[in-house]
Amino acid sequence: MTTQRTAIVIGGGLIGCSSAYYLRLDGWDVTVLERDTIGSGASHGNCGYVCPSHAMPLSAPGVVAHTLPSLLKSDAPLSIPLRFNPALWKWLFRFTRECTTERMMHAAVGRNALLASSMKLYRDFIAKENIDCEWTDNGLLLVYRSKKDFNAFAATAELLKREFSIETVSYAGEAVRQFEPALRTGMAGGWHLPGDAHVRPDKLMSGLKSTIRKHGVEIRERTEVLTLNIESQRLASIETSSGSMSADLVVVATGAEAPRFASPLRCRIPIQPGKGYSLTMPALKNPPRTPMIFEEHHVAVTPMESAIRVGSTMEFTGYDRTLNRKRLALLRKSAEMHLTEPLPETADEEWSGWRPMVYDGLPCIDHAPGAKNVIVAAGNGMIGLATAPATGKLVAELASGTKPHIDSAPYSLARFGAV
Repeated sequence: MTTQRTAIVIGGGLIGCSSAYYLRLDGWDVTVLERDTIGSGASHGNCGYVCPSHAMPLSAPGVVAHTLPSLLKSDAPLSIPLRFNPALWKWLFRFTRECTTERMMHAAVGRNALLASSMKLYRDFIAKENIDCEWTDNGLLLVYRSKKDFNAFAATAELLKREFSIETVSYAGEAVRQFEPALRTGMAGGWHLPGDAHVRPDKLMSGLKSTIRKHGVEIRERTEVLTLNIESQRLASIETSSGSMSADLVVVATGAEAPRFASPLRCRIPIQPGKGYSLTMPALKNPPRTPMIFEEHHVAVTPMESAIRVGSTMEFTGYDRTLNRKRLALLRKSAEMHLTEPLPETADEEWSGWRPMVYDGLPCIDHAPGAKNVIVAAGNGMIGLATAPATGKLVAELASGTKPHIDSAPYSLARFGAV
């Protein structure tokens, strides 16, 4: 008689619930623990891009020299307020060391594997489980006001095509407005990435929650994990706000807060919370047909069936939950500079959340060295939604000891060194 394998997933976002889904399909008896409610973190307010085009990491040759001057501007997309934070300083230093062609391409290969796999897995999952998440295959449009920056993307477009077979279509000058009439005149151009798609994240999360529950996953919301009890290099039990629990396997999928578990697991999890913002508003009368990123401002716009979402910017302010109204104003300002139709004066939702940023642009998906029955699955950065299915499937494969469907080496915790 086969003994039932039990698993606890800590974290009820897209990564945690995707891990629970694939573990359950593989025969595990799964419980998900969520401190707040399912999907209440970064999985909720993002712009919903399923984007194989985002294979390239933020770290690239020349990015530091290009970014540093903009930090002095009050309306810069990236904000790093000066304060005493050695962990952030170390993270930023290591980020600068990743900005070489060799390291950039190493990260791109790992990111591409997760992104390409997730696109297929999403399509299979949505069809099989009949998920209503407003899936739309309109691609993604990168919009430029600067002709220099528009032309400069040609090299990246060629790289994406050559290395990863990612298609791009160029629209110079007013041709971009003919492609997307919601844009103002005067844009330098745009690059369309037809292989991308988008969803409404809260509907995706709701569908995923219902699906794992239907398959027999137990969900415990308002349950905070307080302590990990390690014995003989195994996690023997966890103490929660609802009492002690144990399982054969524990998955740490707590996003930006994963580093709090690094010490007992005897590993490094170099994640910094990169706070992003979004505004969700009633749909425009003439909404964009295509999701867009206004590249100079790194502001994204996503049209939805009954709403429009404007989001992004990056703020390294630590684990701070406050809404910075100046950052929200930047989103509106950028939209006004690019869209013909003004945004509604009142937002249905003003949101901020922590993106789990690793300096090399790759997530951590690996067994913890200090507890072999623990798998860390965190650090998916700005592509968490886009890489969730492949991450969850890889977690299940690592847990069961089956051959991974993609190479797991790029996501190893060992790359950060021993504790």
